[in-house]
Amino acid sequence: MAGASDAHPAFSASYDLVTDETGSTNRLSLSTTVAERERQLSIARDEEGMWTVQNHEGATRSAFDGALDVDVVFSPFFNALPIRRTGLYQQEGSAVLPVVYVTLPDLAVSPATISYRNDGTGIKVVSPVADTTVTVDDEGFLLEYPGLAVRI
Repeated sequence: MAGASDAHPAFSASYDLVTDETGSTNRLSLSTTVAERERQLSIARDEEGMWTVQNHEGATRSAFDGALDVDVVFSPFFNALPIRRTGLYQQEGSAVLPVVYVTLPDLAVSPATISYRNDGTGIKVVSPVADTTVTVDDEGFLLEYPGLAVRI
């Protein structure tokens, strides 16, 4: 749930995510609600690495530059999946990854690139909307995403 701001109206969002054993996204179903409407989006990756995006306008297919992950704006959980899969929560290093990028509340889908770098003091995340350093626990799940979330 997000309050209204200059960038977006008040909205709520919910999702159902299915991953494989490595944490790569297989399927994501999203729903958003604003005062005047509700929207749904379904994103699925097949065994050939092609993504099918289904929304109110129909279905499209794309490789999304070889993406294995979906990133949803305002949801820090989606950053934990590539951090865990790449092992960056356990060791210093970096990864630049293509993602299927979803904005809320409009459920717009586009290709994007997110970079992660563990320098020993935290994991720096650079995405289309953020340039920040997150902290994670010993299993790679986010403890804090400055300005967005703190795990309690």
